[in-house]
Amino acid sequence: MKKILLDECVRENSRNICPAIDVVTIPEAGFAGKKNGELLALAEKARFQVFITLDQGLEYEQNLGGRSLAVILIRAKSSRLEDLVPHAAEVLAALERIGAGQHVRVISRLQD
Repeated sequence: MKKILLDECVRENSRNICPAIDVVTIPEAGFAGKKNGELLALAEKARFQVFITLDQGLEYEQNLGGRSLAVILIRAKSSRLEDLVPHAAEVLAALERIGAGQHVRVISRLQD
């Protein structure tokens, strides 16, 4: 099983969408309030393998290639649980195939 870090912009109750996966939130990891560059470095140092976020600017603000950490970017209407549930299957599929230094965008076909 991959070691997964859930970004602060994703509501903590969202971890229940996929109960079969083990996720750690940023506050639980002790990384609360860190900016993206420092956050990604800390996550790598802590040996997280995947970072899940809603931050659409991350891939443009940070160099995601060549990292030991993979990133899943979810494009949802909001961070509310009901807006994230439609993405659960795609996130699980991405977790199966994603590797170090890769990033995957998960975009709902139901998007307005």
